Amino acid sequence: MGLGGARARLEELFDDSGTPVLKITGELDMSNVGSFRTAIDATFGQVSDRIVFDLSELGFLDSSGLAMLFAVAERVGIVELRRPRQMIRRVIELTGLSSVFLITS
Repeated sequence: MGLGGARARLEELFDDSGTPVLKITGELDMSNVGSFRTAIDATFGQVSDRIVFDLSELGFLDSSGLAMLFAVAERVGIVELRRPRQMIRRVIELTGLSSVFLITS
């Protein structure tokens, strides 16, 4: 993903309980968030009440990426953000969205 804009990759995995784990690597911004939104929407057929985003290799997240994660949180009971880098975690905290997500190390 990232034609003409930021480069990013989405990998869909499942944990031992069958919960979808979506690993996002690279940079997520307005140039590629639409593609991610489409791919994530396809996952909702398999999700009941929990989804995990592995952000350990996400280097940049802008407001459109935050809005996408928030939109997911409005549709799913628990959205876990796993291992976000310090800069990403700080942006989430500064926007007040840390109360919306379950942030784990």
